[in-house]
Amino acid sequence: MKRKILVVCLGNICRSPLAQGIFEFYTSREEVFVDSAATSNYHQDASPDHRSIKIGLKHDIDIRSQRSRQIKAIDFTNFDEIYAVDQSIYQRLLELAPEKKLQNKVKMIDDRDVHDPYYGDENDFEAVFQQLDSCIQKLI
Repeated sequence: MKRKILVVCLGNICRSPLAQGIFEFYTSREEVFVDSAATSNYHQDASPDHRSIKIGLKHDIDIRSQRSRQIKAIDFTNFDEIYAVDQSIYQRLLELAPEKKLQNKVKMIDDRDVHDPYYGDENDFEAVFQQLDSCIQKLI
């Protein structure tokens, strides 16, 4: 049975697209379906941030075809695991779960928050990549 994973951040243009790309890099499409989403609607249908794209390509991960979307109630049913990138996203996902029993699908992607690099520079995006890469390898 194919494992279905959703990674969620605030805008779905920095952290979660990188996480989706990293998951896809380490898994096969036959084994795992991965998607990403946002808790906000700030960047609906936008491409990932150019710095996320650049860092991904530096590590042979191409996320240019991804588009931002906001999480939907049906995602809580369709996905087996829903990973939040930080504590505030985790709390928001618990609030958004349409049924209490679906909250058990929500988990933190790492034991510490993945810092939002949006207002940072390329070094911040690289640090996010390294953190995500490390924790995703452990999850796989």
